[in-house]
Amino acid sequence: MLMILTIISITAALQLAQQILAPMSFALVLGIVVSPLADKLAHFGVPRLVIALSLLLICTLFVATVMLLIEPVVNVLIEELPRIKAVMSSLIGKASSLLRGIETISEEIENTVGAEAVEPQTAIPSVGDALWLAPSFVSQVFIFMGTLFFYTLTRDDLYRLTGPLYDRLKHADKAVARYFAAITVVNTGLGAVTAVVLMAAGVEYAILWGLAAALLNYVLYLGPLLIMVGLAIAGALQFHGLYAVLPPILFLIINLAEANIVTPLMVGNRLAVNPLLIFLAIVFGLWLWGPIGAFVALPLLLWLGVMLDTRDNRPAQQLDDPLHKVI
Repeated sequence: MLMILTIISITAALQLAQQILAPMSFALVLGIVVSPLADKLAHFGVPRLVIALSLLLICTLFVATVMLLIEPVVNVLIEELPRIKAVMSSLIGKASSLLRGIETISEEIENTVGAEAVEPQTAIPSVGDALWLAPSFVSQVFIFMGTLFFYTLTRDDLYRLTGPLYDRLKHADKAVARYFAAITVVNTGLGAVTAVVLMAAGVEYAILWGLAAALLNYVLYLGPLLIMVGLAIAGALQFHGLYAVLPPILFLIINLAEANIVTPLMVGNRLAVNPLLIFLAIVFGLWLWGPIGAFVALPLLLWLGVMLDTRDNRPAQQLDDPLHKVI
């Protein structure tokens, strides 16, 4: 009973502290991913302060670029909501409960971007405007930048305080960083292939679909599932008959080839984790912290898996890691 109460208390605390812990966790994950680069720069004699500032600038620009790339996808979704509602109405017929759910989503999006405060002829504010006007978002950006900077600056000092765990911590960082380097290459290729194939099939917004596929593929299982559902709706909007199911089928084939052929060749089996644990971790992270929780769930799970793996205690540089082939 004490363990159950402890788990419930920790979960409640994590959810209540979402505004602080979510950006902190995101910053720590990015810090772990760029840690090998920081170590190499320090090896060449670059001052730690310069390294921390440079990586902070690079990571912040990267996150900002990703957000700017996501914004057109969200804006397109908002613009297409009337068409989506019309098509879904014709498909579900008398299933009014599902239609009410879609209308609720439409109202929530309009309330989020402030559409109720403008006249119908007035342009809807962009997602970026809504984010930057939110004080909580600005504070989370500040927490993210501060955590990333000081973690990169003092990581070695913090790890040395752990004594015998120093080598294992460094090995866990390198393993997760190499994994995400490989996954980034895979996801970039997946997005490019998805965009080209959908463009050849005549699907609207093929480039945006490729971008969404590349970004959401970081969230295993749920990300590709969302893309398939979205492409099924897009096919119903644009095409008729059996041709309407072509977009999700094409993406399913591409995703199966990526998951069963490309990713195993690039990543190897050293960081293999039980699929059930991955799925539960992503669902728990999504419930706990939303999209940020879903993104950080897998790297944190992999990091903990390497830390708790007692099968091999050799230093990281002596391990025959197949991910070395990717770098």
